[in-house]
Amino acid sequence: MKQQLISVITINYNNKNGLEETIKSVISQTYPKLEYIIIDGGSSDESVDIIKKYTDKISYWVSEPDKGIYNAMNKGIAQAHGEYCIFMNSGDCFYDKDVLKKVFSESQQSDIITGITQLNTNPIQFWYPPKEISFKWFHIASLSHQASFIKTNLLTENPYDENFKIVSDWVFFMQTLIIKSCTYKPIQTIICIFDMGGISNTKSFEKERQVAFQQMFPTRILIDYQEFIPANDLIERYNRTSLSGQKIILFIAKLISKFWRR
Repeated sequence: MKQQLISVITINYNNKNGLEETIKSVISQTYPKLEYIIIDGGSSDESVDIIKKYTDKISYWVSEPDKGIYNAMNKGIAQAHGEYCIFMNSGDCFYDKDVLKKVFSESQQSDIITGITQLNTNPIQFWYPPKEISFKWFHIASLSHQASFIKTNLLTENPYDENFKIVSDWVFFMQTLIIKSCTYKPIQTIICIFDMGGISNTKSFEKERQVAFQQMFPTRILIDYQEFIPANDLIERYNRTSLSGQKIILFIAKLISKFWRR
């Protein structure tokens, strides 16, 4: 079987310690068909020195000012030659050295493949990809891009919207999986350890997401979904999530429900 080339892209800005941890996790992968791309936003700390320390393991890197995280992510995509891309941004790490080997031990065909995310909370929690994707599901969630392998041609044809600061990855998944019906495959492999330090502000996220909803769908469709999903339904969908995780889901559900009824 011919092995598929995988492009791992890291976005960084002034996070030298997190960057080095991410680099170590990427270059330790046992899967041989890997290219590594780092897009640094012109960091003023020692991030560039860290990159240069591992330059023989990096396929491409650049350090220059950018217009935000999604501009940086699009820059990374433009340099990717792999069949699939995965974003492992500074501070995030692969779960273990055999992640890529496990996922690509057989040839993959789906447009988007999403695995399990370990959250670096105390106690440790896990985020599980949904078995099925629906418009209803995207009201309260998005896929973990640190745990998602996305076909490079799909990213090239649908670049991240740089007009948004927080929700463009959610917009991308909505457009490709819901509107365009691209193929999706959930897998029960732990892909990454997610750095919760960069988690987005809930209020800002929901404000941007509302704008995105209005841009993607006509009012008549949105009206049909103003009644938010009952909390019990959310918890049932996340029956493998810890109790504290369910509390987080319920909190987000209440926020969005209040927002939609304004």
